[in-house]
Parts: sequence; C-alpha cells; structure tokens
Amino acid sequence: MNLLDELKVSVIAGDCDKIDKLTRQGLEQGIKVETILNEGLIAAMDTVGLRFERGELFIPEMLRAAGAMQRGLNVLRPLFKESDIQPLGTIVIGTVEGDLHDIGKSMVGMILESAGFKVVDLGVNVSPEKFVRSAKEENAQLVGLSALLTTTVGKMQTTIKVFERAGLKVKILVGGAPVTQQYADSIGADGYAPDAFLAVKKAKELLAKELL
Repeated sequence: MNLLDELKVSVIAGDCDKIDKLTRQGLEQGIKVETILNEGLIAAMDTVGLRFERGELFIPEMLRAAGAMQRGLNVLRPLFKESDIQPLGTIVIGTVEGDLHDIGKSMVGMILESAGFKVVDLGVNVSPEKFVRSAKEENAQLVGLSALLTTTVGKMQTTIKVFERAGLKVKILVGGAPVTQQYADSIGADGYAPDAFLAVKKAKELLAKELL
C-alpha cells in the first residue's frame, strides 16, 4: 500500500495521529501538497460521503473521519499559498439570529472544508446584517444559514430579504432540523441540504451556477 492509500485508509478510520505522521512523511518524500490534499485527504472524504449515504457509516464515524482530515489540513494549510492552492469557493456559514445551536452547523463547516471550500464560520446567533457584511468582506460566493428551532427558522427569510435589499448576489443554502425543501423554496433560498454531505453536493452545484 502506497502512502496516499495509507492516508485514505487512515482518514476513513479516523486515526488522527497517523494522519499527522503520514502527511508530514508525504511532504518529506517530496509528494506535492496538492497531491496529498486531493488524492489523499479529499479522496478519502469522498469515500466517507458515499459510505454515509449508503448507510455504511454513521455520524460518529463521519465526525472521526472529518477530525482526521482536519489534522492533515492543519499540516498542509501553511503551504497552500506557496503551492498556489485555491479553494473551490468561499462560503460564509452561521446559525441564524436568536438560535444558539452549534453542532450541526459546525459539522457542515468541517465537511465543507474537507471538500476543499474556504469556510468562514460566524458562529451562532448571527444577525442578517452580519451575514451580509461578512459575505462582502470575504467576497463569498455562498452563504449557509442554519436553524434548529421552529421559533428562529423565520430568520432565514429575514436574512435572505436583507441580502436582496443589499443587492448582494450570493447563493444561499439552508438547513437544520425544522427546514424542508418546501420551506427553502417558499423563502427563496437557492438550496437546501438535510445533512453535511448533501450540503457539500449542493454547495458544489450552486457554485457551478454562480460561476456561469
């Protein structure tokens, strides 16, 4: 088994310590940063996503794999600039105003970063104005809105309206326990994702449309 295959196996197994060691070893062997990233780490998370969709892996295993991927990213990230590695796109994410739930949103952020996006996580209780301000500052193509409470889900529509009034053209992706495709359509969101890996798929689709 070559080093890239070992990396993939270790990410899928969620072996953080081994990922750290193998990533550094790959760099020492002269393997390009982008090769380790794309053919090792991201390829592994693609496999994790497929297995999750098929019901072969569950949320705890997915989180362990994402944590291992992050360990590898931590080693590679300082080298991205000199290797001219560009993210797929920039997405600003946060839990809407009035809602303090963080776990689902943070999971989505980890998986999006593992897929190659630059993720700007604004945290929880984020006002519509803060979403707009950050999207402008980061030159984001995508914005992800999360809500877990039925009492705060209406803030998604408020946030979308503030984006419209600001004239800022970004694609808006929504998700969270009370959110459905029907609701996403009714408030004018560009996309809806019920879980982290579908969020990655939808984000890639929306990014492709944004670049047309």
